[in-house]
Amino acid sequence: MKELQDRVALVTGASGGIGAAIATALGRRGARLLLIGRDQKRLDQTALRASISGEPIPEKFAIDLTRDDDLTALSATIAQRFGVLDILVHSAGEYERGKTAEMPIAQLDRQYQANLRAPYLLTQLLLPLVSRNGGDIVFINSTQGITAGPDVGAYAATQHGVKALADSLRSEINDAGVRVLSVFLGRTATARQERVFLAEGRPYVPDNLLQPEAVAEMVATALCLERSAEVVSMTLRPSLKSY
Repeated sequence: MKELQDRVALVTGASGGIGAAIATALGRRGARLLLIGRDQKRLDQTALRASISGEPIPEKFAIDLTRDDDLTALSATIAQRFGVLDILVHSAGEYERGKTAEMPIAQLDRQYQANLRAPYLLTQLLLPLVSRNGGDIVFINSTQGITAGPDVGAYAATQHGVKALADSLRSEINDAGVRVLSVFLGRTATARQERVFLAEGRPYVPDNLLQPEAVAEMVATALCLERSAEVVSMTLRPSLKSY
């Protein structure tokens, strides 16, 4: 029996590097996947990777997480079709750089909408389903959510907010048997990180960075732990300090 056999797992950002890797890791452990993202073609590619081990075929929802109506409709669909959600992984988000004195407030608003408000509302809508059998909620965060560096004040503020959300939520719902995990990532080899290196004027060498598959294995390992144990947080960074 696979460790997550028949457990219903929703992964946002499943059309991106980290989300796709997590979805694949959960699918290969038997989870029934609900893949969320904006890019239908890339969702199809993730579904193909995640279903190599066989049925059930992952289900895909191409939606915009910043649209309340999309989130409400999604939660209603999951409640009607599944009646439960065992695993909720928040892996979607926006990243924009800029100095605090210069960044247009619209850029802060976009990151707040995608990085904090969307997971807050989606968690709120799905919490009854996650609590039904004592499930797991995972917030994929950044080390900027612990200590902020220069030129990322707006982004880091949203990540600090996600940490606060996870910490408060954990204290509220642990008694219902729900575990909450925060994962703080250093620089990871993704398309987003390639854009960051370009903006910094430095060569992008993905092999020197944390790999999405390593992140996915750690998340899956935490989710497969016996229910008497809860991993509250983990911090992962590249072993090669190349930046």
